[in-house]
Amino acid sequence: MNTPNKLTIARMILVPFFVLFILTGWGGDANRYICLAIFVVASITDWFDGHLARKNNLVTNFGKFMDPLADKLLVCSALICMIELDRLPAWFVIIIIAREFIISGFRLIAAENGVVIAANYWGKFKTASQMVMIILLILNFGGAFEILTQVFVWASLALTVISLITYIVQNKNVISMQE
Repeated sequence: MNTPNKLTIARMILVPFFVLFILTGWGGDANRYICLAIFVVASITDWFDGHLARKNNLVTNFGKFMDPLADKLLVCSALICMIELDRLPAWFVIIIIAREFIISGFRLIAAENGVVIAANYWGKFKTASQMVMIILLILNFGGAFEILTQVFVWASLALTVISLITYIVQNKNVISMQE
């Protein structure tokens, strides 16, 4: 197993620890920083495994499938925890998770027909904004940070919807493959 794939697995292993700490508060006063560290390390592995795989020609079928799954697991777990902590409304998280299911469905249909749907810039912006939003929600600072957090919450939602529409429009031929 190559290093990028090990990083993907490490990201998936970090998710239960993130959920455990954020929902139980086991870290006491340092809990938000423990959660932040786990989430940031997991997020960095996302960038790093892709960079290593492309740079060193280590792209594998395992990585193609598991890397996006690990990303979804990390982000969706964090967002669901934010509902429990009353930092995000359920409808907001449902929209984001629904987008992920729709895009995954498109990719599965396309893959069955030998077509690869690559990530586009809207999807990358969406992911980056969600990661920053989650970091701000973990920190849960008040004052000016509350305004910044709300900006990222709404920007993440907007980018989620824009990236969904963009994927559908750019890949509408995938739907016709099933007719």
